[in-house]
Amino acid sequence: MSKRVQPPWSPPPQEKQPVLKLYNSLTRHKEVFVPLSGKKVYWYSCGPTVYDASHMGHARSYITFDILRRVLTDYFNYDVLYVMNITDIDDKIIKRARQNHLFEKYASEKKDLQTVINDATNVLNNITRKAKENTDPDKVPMYEKILTRLNESIENLENAVKTDCKTALEEAQRRFIIESKDPLSDWLDCKFGGTVTDNAIFSALPKHWEEEFHKDMDSLNVLRPNVLTRVSEHIPEIITFIEGIMKNGFGYEANGSVYFDVAAFAKKDKYHYAKLVPEAYGDFNSLQEGEGDLMTADMRSEKRSPNDFALWKKSKPGEPTWQSPWSLGRPGWHIECSAMATAICGPYLDIHTGGVDLKFPHHDNEIAQSEAHFGNPEWVKYFLHSGHLTIAGCKMSKSLKNFVSIQDALAKYSARQLRFAFLLHSWRDTLDYSQNTMECALQYEKLFNEFFLNVKDVTRTLGENRTTFETFTKWSNQELALNKKLLESKEKVHLALCDNIDTRSTLDVLRDLVSTANIYLRERKPPNQILLYDLAAYVTKMLNVFGTTPSIPKIGFNSSLETYESTEETILPYISILAEFRDKVRSQARNIKATEILKECDYIRDETLPNLGVRLEDKDDGSSAVKLVCKNQLLKEREAKKQAELEKMLEKEKKKAEQAAAQAAKEAQMKIPPSEIFKTETTKYSKFDERGFPTHDVDGKEISKGQIKKLQKLYHAQEKKFAEYMASQNS
Repeated sequence: MSKRVQPPWSPPPQEKQPVLKLYNSLTRHKEVFVPLSGKKVYWYSCGPTVYDASHMGHARSYITFDILRRVLTDYFNYDVLYVMNITDIDDKIIKRARQNHLFEKYASEKKDLQTVINDATNVLNNITRKAKENTDPDKVPMYEKILTRLNESIENLENAVKTDCKTALEEAQRRFIIESKDPLSDWLDCKFGGTVTDNAIFSALPKHWEEEFHKDMDSLNVLRPNVLTRVSEHIPEIITFIEGIMKNGFGYEANGSVYFDVAAFAKKDKYHYAKLVPEAYGDFNSLQEGEGDLMTADMRSEKRSPNDFALWKKSKPGEPTWQSPWSLGRPGWHIECSAMATAICGPYLDIHTGGVDLKFPHHDNEIAQSEAHFGNPEWVKYFLHSGHLTIAGCKMSKSLKNFVSIQDALAKYSARQLRFAFLLHSWRDTLDYSQNTMECALQYEKLFNEFFLNVKDVTRTLGENRTTFETFTKWSNQELALNKKLLESKEKVHLALCDNIDTRSTLDVLRDLVSTANIYLRERKPPNQILLYDLAAYVTKMLNVFGTTPSIPKIGFNSSLETYESTEETILPYISILAEFRDKVRSQARNIKATEILKECDYIRDETLPNLGVRLEDKDDGSSAVKLVCKNQLLKEREAKKQAELEKMLEKEKKKAEQAAAQAAKEAQMKIPPSEIFKTETTKYSKFDERGFPTHDVDGKEISKGQIKKLQKLYHAQEKKFAEYMASQNS
C-alpha cells in the first residue's frame, strides 16, 4: 500500500539571490532597495528652471534618471510613478523676463544720439562696477569679453559722431544696442525693473523655454514623466503646505514673508537638519545663493537666523504676485518641490532624484520642511544624485567657450550615441563630455549595430513566420559553448544591474558576448539561426531597456488592415530576392567576362541601393549579405569611400609626378658635361683647371687634398653618366 501514495517531495536548494542595491545619498552607501508599498515606487525628480536653453549639464541628469527609471521599470519590473516638476516661478525667470521686456522696448524706441551715448556710459560704469565686485574666477573672462565689446561699441559711437554722417550714426547706434544686449539689459533692469507689472510677461518666458525643453527631451528619447507639475499651477497647495509647517511651529512670518525656522527644527531630537550634507551647515554663501538673486539685504535682516530660508516671499515692485494669508507674494524655491511631490505622491517618497549640485541647500531644505510638515523624520527613503558633467575636463561655462547646448550636441551626435556615452559611466560619477568619450561611445554603437546587421542577414528565413524541418539544426559543441556564454552573460548582467545599476559593466558583458558571437559567425558555416537570433534578441532587449531605441507604445488591438510585421520585415524579402538575382547575374557575368554587366551590378550595390537604405556586401562565396541601414549613414559611408578613393588616386598621381620629376632631374643631370658640373657653384669655388675641376674655394684658398678626393669621385661619376647619355644619343 505504501507504493500507492505519493512519495515525499522537497524543493531544490536555493542559493542566495542578488538583490538590487542603490547608492543612497542619505547614507553615502549602497543600500538594498525596498519600496514601502511592494512593487509600487513613488519617485519625484527635480526638473528644470525654464529661463534659457537646456544644455548638456541638464542632459546629464535627465538621461541618467531616464536610464535608471527604465531599468527599474523594464528590467526589475517595478511599478513606478515618475513625477517631475517645472520651476516656472523663480528669481532667475523674473529677472530674465524683465530684462528681455525692457531691452525689446528700448530697442524699438527712437532715441537721440546724446541719450544713447549717455546710456552707453552708464552701462559701461555699471558693468565695470560689477566686474570689480566679482569674486568668481570663472566669470572673469566673461566680464573681460563684455567690457571689450562694450568699449568697442562706444568707440564706434564716438567715431560716428565725428564723421557727422547720418547713416554711420544710425549704424553705430544699432550695433551698440545689439552688441551690448546683456549689459544693457542688466542696466535697464536695475533702473526700470520695478515698473514691470504685467504677470503675462513673467509667464511667457518660462512657457517658451518649457516647450524647448520638451523638444530636447523628445530628441534625446527621454521618457515623459507620468506626472508633470508646474509651480504656477500649485500655488494653493504650496500655501496649504506652508500653513502646515507654521502650525507645527517651524515657520514664522516677517513683514509679509514666511521663513523656515531651522533652529526650532534642529532642536527636536527626531529631526536632523542638513541630512545630505551635514558639513555644509552654516554655509551662508550657498544658503544665500539658494534664496535667489532678488533677495535684498532688508529681507535677509528680517530672518531670525541666516540659516533660515524663505517659504513665501512678499513680492516687491516688478515681481509677479499671488494672494496668500501673509501678502501678495510668491513661493520660495525649496517649498515648491515638497508641496508638489506631496500633492501627487502623498506623505512619503521612495525615490527623490536631482543633480549633485542640488544637495545643499535645495534638497536638504526640502527634507527639513517636509519632515516638519508631516512630523515624520523620514520623508524620503532613497536620495539619488547624478554626477557632474565637465566639458573636456573643465567646468562648463559660456565665458570659457566650452558651453554645449543639447541642440549643439545633437547636431554632432545622435541621441543613441550620447546615451551610450552616459551608459559607459557610473550614473553618480562625473562624466566628461569630450572627443575621447564620444569616440568610445561611437565604437560601442558600431560594434552592436554591425552585429545586429550580420545576424539579421543570416537569419533572414526566420522572418518568414513559417517553421519548417530546416528551421532546426543539431547543436554541436560550438552551439553548446555559445549558449553557455549567453547564460553566463545573463547572470553577469543581472549582478551588474543589482550593483547600483552598473551600466558600464553591463555594456562590457554585452560587448564580450557579441565578440564571442562574431567569432562563432566567422567559424560556423552555416550558423544555427535560432541560437543566434535568441542571443541577438537578448542583447537588443537589454539595449532597449537602456533606451537606445525609441519605442512608441500602442493602444488596443491591431486593425484588420494592420500587420504584425515591422517595415524591415516587410521590405527584406523583396530586397533578398533582388540580391539573389544579382548574385546569379554576377556569377554568369564573371564566367563570360561581361565587364559591362559587372559594372551595372556594382552600380546597383554602390549607387542605387544606398539611396534606399540598403547595404549589399559581396562575400567570397559569391553570395551577398543584405543589411537595412539608416540611409544617411549609408550615404556618409559612400561619400567617405569616394573620398578615400580620391585621396588614394591623388596620392598615386603625386607619387607618379614625383617619380617623373626625379627621372627628369636625373636625365637633366646626365646631360651636363663633367667640365661644367662645378662651374655653376660660384658660391663655393673661384678657380678651375682646364678640365673644369675646382682648384680654389670662394675665398681664393687652394682646395685641400681631402676635398679634392671627394670632388674627384663626383667628377668621375658625372663622366660615367655623361658617357651613358652620349651613348644613348648615338644609338
